[in-house]
Amino acid sequence: MKYIVVTGGVMSGLGKGITTASIGRLLKNRGYAVTAVKIDPYLNIDAGTMNPGQHGEVYVLSDGGEVDLDLGNYERFLDIELTSAHNITTGKVYREVIEKERRGDYLGATVQIIPHITAQIKEFIAHAATLQVTAGEVPEICMVEVGGTVGDIESMPFLEAVREMRAELPKEDMALVHVTLVPADNMGDHKTKPTQHSVKALRELGLQPDVIVGRSDYIMSPSTKKKISAFTDVSAKAVISAITAPDIYQVPMEMEKEGLAEVITEQLHLKAREPENSWYTLISRESTARVSIAIVSKYGIEDVYISIKESLKHAGFALSTEVDIRWLDAETFSTSELADVDGILVPGGFGHRGIEGKIKAIKYARTHSKPYLGLCLGFQLAVIEYARNVAGIPDATSEEMGPGSHVIAILPEQEEVEDLGGTMRLGNCTADLRRGTRVHALYGTDTITERHRHRYEVNPEYIEQLEEAGLVFSGTCGPRMETCELNQETFFLATQFHPEFKSTPTHPSPPYVGFVEACRKQKILNQE
Repeated sequence: MKYIVVTGGVMSGLGKGITTASIGRLLKNRGYAVTAVKIDPYLNIDAGTMNPGQHGEVYVLSDGGEVDLDLGNYERFLDIELTSAHNITTGKVYREVIEKERRGDYLGATVQIIPHITAQIKEFIAHAATLQVTAGEVPEICMVEVGGTVGDIESMPFLEAVREMRAELPKEDMALVHVTLVPADNMGDHKTKPTQHSVKALRELGLQPDVIVGRSDYIMSPSTKKKISAFTDVSAKAVISAITAPDIYQVPMEMEKEGLAEVITEQLHLKAREPENSWYTLISRESTARVSIAIVSKYGIEDVYISIKESLKHAGFALSTEVDIRWLDAETFSTSELADVDGILVPGGFGHRGIEGKIKAIKYARTHSKPYLGLCLGFQLAVIEYARNVAGIPDATSEEMGPGSHVIAILPEQEEVEDLGGTMRLGNCTADLRRGTRVHALYGTDTITERHRHRYEVNPEYIEQLEEAGLVFSGTCGPRMETCELNQETFFLATQFHPEFKSTPTHPSPPYVGFVEACRKQKILNQE
């Protein structure tokens, strides 16, 4: 196993996750089997209970793991399927060590950060590195992103574990990539001092980087690279300029131009291979059309909906269509703003704030022939809107929202579960699709597997009444309703699952492709 460890310095938010995913993509384009691990130094066991407004999207893995959004980037860039084991948190590490101590596994030893915590970190990394993430393929290279910034007290045990790994492994089995900021002054000259100090802090921990990825708005000059090289003992050709790209999927192409793949393969003693270029061809495809889509949300922070944004982009790649997203606040938007877009999307979420605004948007889509895609909560609210305005249940609502006719409710088998998150349906679930429906045509199969993250379901007591009124439940998982749609020419589809969690540039999500295609057709009709 070869390891590539990515650390960050100077400041947070430099793009370590995209850098990690991009390096993995460079190697995958060369035929290497790549896996990835994200280390998050927070004390939470996972990201499930974190406020998305503060932390960003909670990404859901196939096994139900609720993780940091960077793992979504890994899956999208690398076309792999990760598990909870690929996300290591301080909470997981300390919990495991304490449980071992309580069982007596340490035979009475005084349990300490070194060697016990660092040993557990190394054990978790080694275990995750061996897990199969692509069917029939054994990983050869493991990307390891260490969250936080060098110097943070939270990251210290993880960096110490990396130092120990480096000492234990053959030199050619590990490469250390350090991502830093290389700002420019008012004259446009790059300043190298932040990088020098960041590498100095890393060296004080016993770690010498093999590659420096300098984030900047434009390409560093050879003289700047030589200066960084002189102060850090990193070869000038291993000082990589990572400029801000128009699109994250173009980052691997920029790093390809900088020669990063050659530097990495030399460091790891990997056989040099010519890259397979289908990824670059797909990402560089020119758009022949443009559509505008309103996302009616309540959080007001785009990072909360990263997977949705990317899935719309993936559908656009497949259809050579540029997707322009209009973010509308569910509590303040006006219907005139909906009239100006080609499609309407209502995403998932929790809580009652903004609910009536989202229902208003769904009604507008249904009654004004606007393509509509509802996701999770957007599915539940589509059912509520139809129940209120078509099926004759004027007080229809969700059990989550308060009193009324609960067309959306906790199912009986869930009611005894008390722990937070215990009633959540998380991860993969298989659904049966009804033939002759829109969703069946999109997937082209009778059975699908998609990922979930929700607590409430369509109440079985109202299903017959809703279907008699014309709502089609076209996908089911046992007694649970998975998709609903309308038998009409205009695209109207909602899914209880989150199809965005399985969408990648090379395998775009069918509901998103159908939605964007419908928006494109609707725009042409409107122009005519």
